[in-house]
Amino acid sequence: MADPCSADVWSADPGLSVVAAARGWIGTPYRHQASCKGVGADCLGLVRGIWRETLGAEPERPGAYSPDWAEAAGEERLLRAAARHLIGVPAHAAVAGDVLLFRMIESGPAKHVAILSSEGLPGGRIIHAYSGHDVCETHLTEAWIRRLAAVFRFPL
Repeated sequence: MADPCSADVWSADPGLSVVAAARGWIGTPYRHQASCKGVGADCLGLVRGIWRETLGAEPERPGAYSPDWAEAAGEERLLRAAARHLIGVPAHAAVAGDVLLFRMIESGPAKHVAILSSEGLPGGRIIHAYSGHDVCETHLTEAWIRRLAAVFRFPL
């Protein structure tokens, strides 16, 4: 019987390899600007770590950012960076392994990111990190769906 964690099993569905990598980060403590599995990560650090595990070296490193970055000027830094390195996908076509960007306030910039860990919107689950919580897998609730700004896919 094949090892369900082996690269050979996951290679048939790249999204599943992203989900498997993301689940390996569950329990990593929240640390602003960190990206080290088991030590600390924020939501962007989680996605950066998954990139390193699935694709290799990061294409760019984010500069320093504060918890309220981009809010005053309304800059779409996260959305622009995602568009540079990931593949845009319509929300109705989202599948497990896709990267979801959220606006925390309706008129604000996208500033939270998660990995879709089960098929479809709504009713799915996401893996993410947020202040005060370890990396965790939670339900993709209607509140999250209302905040959805964009969906992207890793270029696997």
